[in-house]
Amino acid sequence: MTLERRIVPPGEDDYLQAAWELKEAIREEEGLLKQRWGFFADAYRKATVHAFFDGETLAGFAAARGDGYILFLGIDPDYRGRGLGERLIAAIAEDATGVSCHARVSNRNALEFYEHLGFERVRRIQDYYEDGVDAYYLRLGDSDRLLERLTELFGR
Repeated sequence: MTLERRIVPPGEDDYLQAAWELKEAIREEEGLLKQRWGFFADAYRKATVHAFFDGETLAGFAAARGDGYILFLGIDPDYRGRGLGERLIAAIAEDATGVSCHARVSNRNALEFYEHLGFERVRRIQDYYEDGVDAYYLRLGDSDRLLERLTELFGR
């Protein structure tokens, strides 16, 4: 699989519509990523966005603040299981001193994914999401571990 990595700096909105459409497809299919357009677009424009494209198809993206906090991470279901999520996290880790995020306590796939990469559950936050669902605040415990793992997987 040959994917092209593209980076959107803060203040730009390249690929915003494609990212929104992918997020909405995930929401409709899995009941996740429930953010509204205004919130999503505002956060997207303030973030650095790392995206991978297969031709003109958005395979996955991650939007992160400068401090490494992941605002959104979405992978097209057709591209899952190929290490794309790990590559996106690694791209964020390259530019930040730490990496962190929130995940729904009910989102087993996300929790397993992040913990597989070395993220640790720091705390549970009650009623974090608009729909009243709790979240875990997760932080990458050892960024060197992630980089070592990616070197093993991708020969980076």
